[in-house]
Amino acid sequence: MTRAFVFPGQGSQAVGMGKELADAFPAARDVFQEVDDALSQKLFALMVEGPADELTLTQNAQPALMAVSMAVVRVLETGGVRLAAHADLVAGHSLGEYSALAAAGALGLADTARLLRIRGEAMQKAVPVGLGAMAALIGLSLEDARSVAAEAAEGEICEAANDNAPGQVVISGHRTAIERAIVLAKAKGCKRALPLPVSAPFHCALMAPAAEVMAEALERVTFKAPAVPLVANVTASAVSDPLEIRRLLVEQVTGAVRWRESVLYMVDAGVSELVELGAGKVLGGLAKRIHGDLGARSIQGPADIEAFIKGI
Repeated sequence: MTRAFVFPGQGSQAVGMGKELADAFPAARDVFQEVDDALSQKLFALMVEGPADELTLTQNAQPALMAVSMAVVRVLETGGVRLAAHADLVAGHSLGEYSALAAAGALGLADTARLLRIRGEAMQKAVPVGLGAMAALIGLSLEDARSVAAEAAEGEICEAANDNAPGQVVISGHRTAIERAIVLAKAKGCKRALPLPVSAPFHCALMAPAAEVMAEALERVTFKAPAVPLVANVTASAVSDPLEIRRLLVEQVTGAVRWRESVLYMVDAGVSELVELGAGKVLGGLAKRIHGDLGARSIQGPADIEAFIKGI
């Protein structure tokens, strides 16, 4: 079986995440402690106890989700599951790309945590609160979503930010443009147009100040070639060169997450199963919508880990 390990993005966080892992496995506890130390913050306590609104803050949610994914990776390693031996590709949705790179050995855990803290803070600061927004357009093709966004822009920023699955596109930009796009989308036959409860308009041109911050931060960090290639968000194709990966991570801040195309690329490369490592089951659900014959499973807690190791 050809397999890809994939890593979730923002929105999969929930109070209590990681607790079962920490209770059951010393390797997971070590990951959470290392992330706490890297950030000089009791992030794991926030993950377990909340409050939810604080955990959901971008600068907390991003390293927290990565920490849970890496805890799963480390526990699997103690059970004999090595990424290089048991996966052919890695990919991650937005911040999940950093988790994928950490899992594949391209980035150290502490560096990854610090980069995601910087990324979260920079994204939050890039646009004054209330100026930007995002919305999910359900039932429109990517082409129609782009057409709606272009018509709604009227001199402002309004772009397709996430191509998640057939009929599920997220747009991002100025709040007033997004509001216009929601009206236009419904007139075009969009089944649902939902404003998203996010604190900033991610993956659009308004994030340019954050991209500049990340360019500087990424230059200060050592990258290695990943153990297996990364399918990058902005190109929907595989990359292994550390310099190219660094460049694409900068581009990713303002660029669209081409997740649907990334999954199809993996299928074309022979992948028959996506294994989602970390919080939630979002990517597994999207996989089924993108390609009905693609196997997908999510590994979050001890029972999932045990079942996966037994099945290898």
